[in-house]
Amino acid sequence: MMLEGKSYLISRSLPSSGEAETEWEYLAHEVLTGKRPAPEDLDEAEGSCKRSKPPSPQPHTPDITEGHGASRHASGGGEQQGTGSNPINTIGRDLTMNCLLRLSRSDYGSVASLSHDFRSLVRSGEIYRLRHQNGVAEHWVYFSCNVLEWDAYDPYRDRWIRVPKMPPDQCFMCSDKESLAVGTELLVFGMARIVFRYSILTNSWTRADAMNSPRCLFGSTSVGEKAFVAGGTDSFGTILSSAEMYDSVTHTWTPLPSMNRARKMCSGVFMDGKFYVIGGVASNNQVLTCGEEYDLRRRSWRIIENMSEGLNGVTGAPPLIAVVNNELYAADYSEKDLKKYDKRNNKWVTLGKLPERSMSMNGWGIAFRACGDRLIVIGGPRTYAGGTIELNSWVPNERPPVWNLIARRASGNFVYNSAVMGC
Repeated sequence: MMLEGKSYLISRSLPSSGEAETEWEYLAHEVLTGKRPAPEDLDEAEGSCKRSKPPSPQPHTPDITEGHGASRHASGGGEQQGTGSNPINTIGRDLTMNCLLRLSRSDYGSVASLSHDFRSLVRSGEIYRLRHQNGVAEHWVYFSCNVLEWDAYDPYRDRWIRVPKMPPDQCFMCSDKESLAVGTELLVFGMARIVFRYSILTNSWTRADAMNSPRCLFGSTSVGEKAFVAGGTDSFGTILSSAEMYDSVTHTWTPLPSMNRARKMCSGVFMDGKFYVIGGVASNNQVLTCGEEYDLRRRSWRIIENMSEGLNGVTGAPPLIAVVNNELYAADYSEKDLKKYDKRNNKWVTLGKLPERSMSMNGWGIAFRACGDRLIVIGGPRTYAGGTIELNSWVPNERPPVWNLIARRASGNFVYNSAVMGC
């Protein structure tokens, strides 16, 4: 959830360090009290600088790469370092962090433009670690409809965000791709040990370390700063039972015990403190209806028979599943039904229908994700002239689902990959 209260953008164009300090003092007062400071209060600020008008939110990811600073003069072009007092020191580090925790994550790029110290603070990831510790998170939906291109949608501000284009790589472009979001990163996997990592801390893509056993068509999930993958197939077509854990802080992969059954085209979720792998296809092209549960404390797998009964076929997509508040849901693309898993009786209960306009080819071309306390279906109608990507959401309750269309945009392609990043 996100802390209630207004959030504000800080001007990127601050002519002096004195004005930057006054901007931050103004922000601190307004965020913490919910009131605008009186003019006489602003006059008492050191330097008595006038406050510049905050800009409107821009439809792109804020630029917080190294070298982008608001203290850079338009005439001189060089960034001033060490002039004036540090706004962080002026109000204190604890109060500064308290203010930043109350801002929307889309404001952090503007905060980073205030000074080198603010930029370093944002890029360090400390703010997001504190947000996690305080139970503060905003969930953005990331998806790709074109090779090397990703977009994001912020449901809190109802806006689309342009993500920088991925670096070109011929082998990567021609291979199957998988994706997952973990911590403040988006990982996109190709074959031949090619992995790209997008970081919201720097708003940039870099090459990342591959898994110990590179794979595609695997099941995956994430919780906090850890991600889990299992199953899939390697570059030789061998179906795998192996599993691994990724740490987004150290950027390292650690092998986990192997599952009981090798499987590809499976799906993964994290529920009740455990990693579940559901469905998939075995080496003899047999559809697996069993699921497997990995206990992190015991480091062991347990088979759950018939856990994905009726959720997948040989030619269809992997099970479309998501967890909200430790309850497991599935989008049955064959019947266009929304189902909920009955843990006690190990069976699926139909709740209602999926959004009418969520079209797919045997489950390919749509995405079904958890986005905070809501379920999200990403997809839309297709015609000979093109198509539309629609985002429909529903907050699970005791009544049949009533889907709310929260966003729509034109697109020439299906949704190839998607992920939800909550931080």
